[in-house]
Amino acid sequence: MFLRQLEPRTARTTAEVIKFALWPLAVMTVLNRVFIKAVNGFITDDYRPVYQASFDFLNGRPVYTANFDSVDPHYLYPPSGTLLIAPIAAIDYEKSRWLFIALNAIAILIAWYLLLRLFRYTLHSVAAPALLLAMFSSETVINTLVFTNVNGCVLLAELIFIHLLLKRRDLWAGAALGLSIAVKPTLAPLLLIALVRGQWKVFVTALGVPLALTAIAWPLVKDPEKFITRTAPYLFESRDYFNSAIVGNGEYYGLPPWLTWGMRVALGVLVLISLWLLYRYYREDELFFVCTSSGVLLTASFLLSSLGQMYYSMMLFPFLMTVVLRNSVLRNWPAWLAIFGFMSYDKWLSDRWQHIGRNLEYLRITFGWGLLLIVVFCVLGDRYLAARRAGRLPFGIDPAWMSSAPDPRGEQPQPPVAAALPAETHRPQNGSTPAEQNRISVEP
Repeated sequence: MFLRQLEPRTARTTAEVIKFALWPLAVMTVLNRVFIKAVNGFITDDYRPVYQASFDFLNGRPVYTANFDSVDPHYLYPPSGTLLIAPIAAIDYEKSRWLFIALNAIAILIAWYLLLRLFRYTLHSVAAPALLLAMFSSETVINTLVFTNVNGCVLLAELIFIHLLLKRRDLWAGAALGLSIAVKPTLAPLLLIALVRGQWKVFVTALGVPLALTAIAWPLVKDPEKFITRTAPYLFESRDYFNSAIVGNGEYYGLPPWLTWGMRVALGVLVLISLWLLYRYYREDELFFVCTSSGVLLTASFLLSSLGQMYYSMMLFPFLMTVVLRNSVLRNWPAWLAIFGFMSYDKWLSDRWQHIGRNLEYLRITFGWGLLLIVVFCVLGDRYLAARRAGRLPFGIDPAWMSSAPDPRGEQPQPPVAAALPAETHRPQNGSTPAEQNRISVEP
């Protein structure tokens, strides 16, 4: 009977065949990344300084003693993060590292499931193995596990925050965000989304949790003031190694400060315009607005701040998943060329063309983040200009054809007001203003 299940009596659907093919590929990829690549490790070891600092904390020794003149990974977590992460040093280093790999792998798997549910997919959909395979094939997941850092837990905090934010469970959403900020401030820009949505209670726990943990940890850490006087200033400095932010590559290639500042300001302006368009025309489309805005904010923080590393891109998974939405800004090839730049695990170092290969490898992340921000601006800007020319701005900026575009999730189209109206009602008639025409059109 078991063998008969291998050959169905009726033809499989295309989606079912693809699903059956992807699941073993996805599962075996996960096992390889966790039990082989991660356990093997690499010359870069983000975990050792964290373990050492935790061990020193538990034994009442100074924690903030890193030598910032070296290029080795440094311990940079604040006292609140030290308090949360200290239990990892209760056992020996090797077993502790394995447990930390497992913790982050489990966190990524839970985040994968939450990401599916966020976009209304189930484990039985073809999206489940496809997303799992894509995540564990990316540089960001592989190096998070291999280097053994906390990014997997930060991704989980992000997905929990987005879920709870959309459900208007503000205090719990802030608590999830606050726990991640207590360790590292990667997700702090997401507070802007809560701000513009008027979800003020998020700030109570998002700021209260790290402040409370800091108050508890401060008297327990041997040298907490050193985080303020030594570590914090270093965090705001730019460095020319392992830094894919504009300023980092600018220093590596010896660019004049005015040029790096010019690029940062120019891209910053594009980001502000993109965020304004998202808020002005998409804030009612909550899933699209929250996930797209979070992607723009986080990408900008990686690219325009003093430090951006490739595996930070893990936090962009909710944004990349918006490609399944009809009005996604990622349904074009330049967007995925950009995503390849900062997500691909491929190495572009060349033995034959060393100079070219080195430049491709070092710059692809910076160019990828930058191109992604430019694509978002261009897509939203083009929609805005097209809607203004057609007199459709009072009804939104989505093109009319978008209401009938296929939805991979199998949901029924929900056409915007502009698409539901006859073409002639897109323009003011009988002397009415656009606002009046909008009111008249949507009333029964």
